[in-house]
Amino acid sequence: MNTGLCVLTGATGGIGQAIAKTLHAQGWQLLLVGRNGDALNVLSSQCPGSMTFVGDLTVAENMLALAIKAKKLGGAKLLINNAGINVMQSLSSCSSEQIDNLLSTNLAVPMKLCQLFLEQLQANRGTIVNVGSSFGSIGYPYQTLYCASKFGLRGFSEALSRELSDTGVRVTYLAPRATDTDINDAQTRAMNKALGNQMDSPQLVADELVALLNSNKTRRFIGFPEKLFARINGVFPSIVDNAIAKQLPKIKSFLG
Repeated sequence: MNTGLCVLTGATGGIGQAIAKTLHAQGWQLLLVGRNGDALNVLSSQCPGSMTFVGDLTVAENMLALAIKAKKLGGAKLLINNAGINVMQSLSSCSSEQIDNLLSTNLAVPMKLCQLFLEQLQANRGTIVNVGSSFGSIGYPYQTLYCASKFGLRGFSEALSRELSDTGVRVTYLAPRATDTDINDAQTRAMNKALGNQMDSPQLVADELVALLNSNKTRRFIGFPEKLFARINGVFPSIVDNAIAKQLPKIKSFLG
């Protein structure tokens, strides 16, 4: 697709860095977004010509300032909602603040950014990529908050894609499986290894994102058997219920 200004949230995370470097190599102008200014500066130096925006996007004023900065640069052609957080624990042990923070970061912020950037994207006939998860299609124990946010993001992306289908703005959804980044703590990594779950490299996810951009598709799911389970879960969820029930004792053994 034609290049232009790409606004990338969560730029300093593992997946974000891989996306930034891959798109920079393809000629995209990058506006890298994150909370850690030092990390953003390091990444920007690795992607010469890119710009940075430091701020917590759960703060409304920061989201507005980001949109204004992008508009001054000619407006976004590509918005990638990549920022996300996760916690693996039981619902009973989650605090109210954790629930609010995770749903805000993973779901409300991407929705609000899509709304804020809509005028720019329409003017540039641009594209939105919402980075979800295989857990946006498969409810998984001790991932209740994360699943809720990613199920919501998948539904939002699908609805918005259909809503904007006649406007020139393309809305897409990318669903990675477990990826080798810091979002997965030691206990999650140990659990994935014990269950035989594969972890993809951030570069593989970045390459899959580029493949999605270069296709005419609105969805792309990464990894087998996860994308097969996602389809089965949509049609015969009881099969997945039974499969996960067998894993439950092992999953519990890795909880703190």
